[in-house]
Amino acid sequence: MLGFIIRYLILATLVLVVPKYLKGITVDTFTTALLVALMMAFLNSFVKPVLKLISFPITFATLGLFSLVITISMVYLTEAYIPGFKVEGIVAPLIFSMIFSFANSILGFFTK
Repeated sequence: MLGFIIRYLILATLVLVVPKYLKGITVDTFTTALLVALMMAFLNSFVKPVLKLISFPITFATLGLFSLVITISMVYLTEAYIPGFKVEGIVAPLIFSMIFSFANSILGFFTK
């Protein structure tokens, strides 16, 4: 349980710091960042695999490029449900999601 708390505190800090260097994403408070981290983790764990399974033919036809659309849509879906989290453009949410997923993977390796 302590590993879970540490993991999401670090992810929330990352969500709060990354928008300072990435134009197109804004996060108001640390509470908002914590909610974004939890929502992104939930969506990446439960919703994204279902969408990838459903969209497999389109992903296969586009040689995997449609998976980028799914990745960007996870960030926009998070924006729709979390007040204080604003996203603009296409490149910023893609980079944000990739950084978040990479950090989540690394933290998952260290906090089992």
